[in-house]
Amino acid sequence: MAEDEYGTFVDWSQMGDLATSSGPTKLDCKELKEFKQMARQGYWAKNHKLRAQVYQQLIKSIPCRTVTPDAEVYRDIIGDAATKKPSSHIPLPEFVDGNPVPRYCLKVEAVASAHRIINCVAGQFPDISHCPSLPALTALLLHFSKDEAQCFEHVSRILACNEPGKRLLDQTFLAYESSCMTFGDLANKYCTAAHKLIVATAQDVVEVYADWQRWVLGDLPFAHMVRVLDVYLVEGYKVLYRVAIALLKFYRKHKTGGQAGQNQQRLDSGKIRSDIQAFIKGIGSTVTPEKLLEKSFSIRLISRKEITLLQVTNEKSLQQKGITVKQKRRNVQLALDPDTFSSEIVSAKEMHDIWSWIPERFALCQPELLFTTSTHGCSLSRFYSHCEGHEPTLLLIRTTDGDVCGAFLSSDWEERKRGGNKLSYFGTGECFVFRLKPEMERYEWVVIRHPELASAIRPAGPDDPAADPSADQSLPQPDKPPGELSPFLATHHFNLNSKNTSMFMAGSFDSIIVGGGGDSNALFIDAELNHGHTGRCATFDNPPLCKESFQISLLEAWGFQDAMAH
Repeated sequence: MAEDEYGTFVDWSQMGDLATSSGPTKLDCKELKEFKQMARQGYWAKNHKLRAQVYQQLIKSIPCRTVTPDAEVYRDIIGDAATKKPSSHIPLPEFVDGNPVPRYCLKVEAVASAHRIINCVAGQFPDISHCPSLPALTALLLHFSKDEAQCFEHVSRILACNEPGKRLLDQTFLAYESSCMTFGDLANKYCTAAHKLIVATAQDVVEVYADWQRWVLGDLPFAHMVRVLDVYLVEGYKVLYRVAIALLKFYRKHKTGGQAGQNQQRLDSGKIRSDIQAFIKGIGSTVTPEKLLEKSFSIRLISRKEITLLQVTNEKSLQQKGITVKQKRRNVQLALDPDTFSSEIVSAKEMHDIWSWIPERFALCQPELLFTTSTHGCSLSRFYSHCEGHEPTLLLIRTTDGDVCGAFLSSDWEERKRGGNKLSYFGTGECFVFRLKPEMERYEWVVIRHPELASAIRPAGPDDPAADPSADQSLPQPDKPPGELSPFLATHHFNLNSKNTSMFMAGSFDSIIVGGGGDSNALFIDAELNHGHTGRCATFDNPPLCKESFQISLLEAWGFQDAMAH
């Protein structure tokens, strides 16, 4: 067989259609853009030898640290492995966190080879402290390696990648844990129905999402995983997020038969985790590898730069909480004790649902009541004095008609002072508005759902075609002072076609506004915190959150208290 050279470790009897090579046998391609297109289309997907050669070319082109161990280093350390009796009893290093080497249609003895390679990697990369995906990646690369030494070199290059802003594998607990939080944030934004299902059925959502990498690197069948690997080696880490989100969407469809998951019973998180794992392992019966990739790339994600920034922000938040090494998992999902949680507007169950919408780094916190009209009176100045210094905050409103709505506000209300006496907008694209009664619905920044609103080139004309001069989109929008970490989803990262799609929050001595642009505001509240109005705004593209002109029965502002500090 022509694949002998690159098939030493493969059990061809398990390979199905992939055992027979067909399609192109050569690839003449130097441009990354061309590689990207070919990888997505599966140009080399039907020829094992060509795929192995392409992988070699791609891995060789990874920019690495100056001293990166190669095949010769492996041969020097291990010697002639062929003369030694392979033993799969060499335990894997602790940093793989108990994840076994998946078989992936490999011969039984190939598992022992993977063990040997991973242990050699551990000796050469003493800085690795947490790398649960390494066994799966090693097993995959063994398929396309001539011998153990070549596989070791390929794994080493992936680990030693030093291209700025690019990483291929998490190697510390901090990076891994923040990637789990980042996945939770992305699922919350781009997979709303599935996220809702997980929130409704699992006791600890964080625990369920902690498996996201294993869904892709570990649980997916070989035929699907190898197509993901084609694209991952060209495009990098972001591909893993895309595929995991697509898997979550398929899982939700499988669970609900296309219907929204209503009245689901909440189960132990372990049961949900096992259920998702079983679904992904058997995905071949309903979803082809091509369909999985098609779904993954039809999701219009935010840019790689924004995802990197979100990851950095999540890492920073974990560092501030002292979570940098693996420790006994605490239930970091909202520790909301129904006996002690007290709001006059929402129940503990409703607050739990709101918490499932907020960014992961704040979901590690507990709600802290900062201001309530029933105690502090109906005064906007008192609202400001209690809320300033807190970031983010959650605004809850109950109207005299019994409707409940509110907003998650990403920035400190103190920022309103930057505009001087002029009403000016501030905040970031993490802000959102919502209503709880009569029914529960969240409305996020319109650019998340419609990235086309942020174009590569600004409109040529001096006037914004979408702007209405009489509306308040002309308000100044102060920037963050230099030197601060640029916030995730800050408007200056986006080349927006119109400013009135980024008017998040504003405040003055006589009113507060949430959501501007267009003919109305998502929420406008007067200085007495007594009257308000709501309408469709361009920033959140929301319908009115309650009756358009309403009277406030009660208003509460909540902060986020670091639960880990107690």
